Amino acid sequence: MVADLYNKTILSLAGNIARTERLDAPDATVFLDSPLCGSRITVDLKMTGDKVSDYGAEVKACALGQAASAVMAKHVVGQSSAALRQLAKDMRAMLKEKAPPPGGIWAELEVLQPVADYKARHGSVMLP
Repeated sequence: MVADLYNKTILSLAGNIARTERLDAPDATVFLDSPLCGSRITVDLKMTGDKVSDYGAEVKACALGQAASAVMAKHVVGQSSAALRQLAKDMRAMLKEKAPPPGGIWAELEVLQPVADYKARHGSVMLP
């Protein structure tokens, strides 16, 4: 049901995104978009070795993309590139195969499980 997609938790996350400023002199910048819904995000990263040391993002997305961005912004600093690749795999599996949501610090992403039933919305959730 579409109401599951826009529940209070998702709307609360969407309205409370941290780290929404672009970084000065990032080590990497990536622009991603979800053409089906028009969501866009520009992410800046600073790395120290293999770990994220700073993060900033300009988010122009639907509530689902904003909610995913909010969770990412909370926890990304200190994460290794391998941990983030695993997170992406876990999210794809949750959306495409209805696998369990990511655990640990990423457990809050469970709120996005209902998106699995709406393939057109997967791209927005995967942006961050």
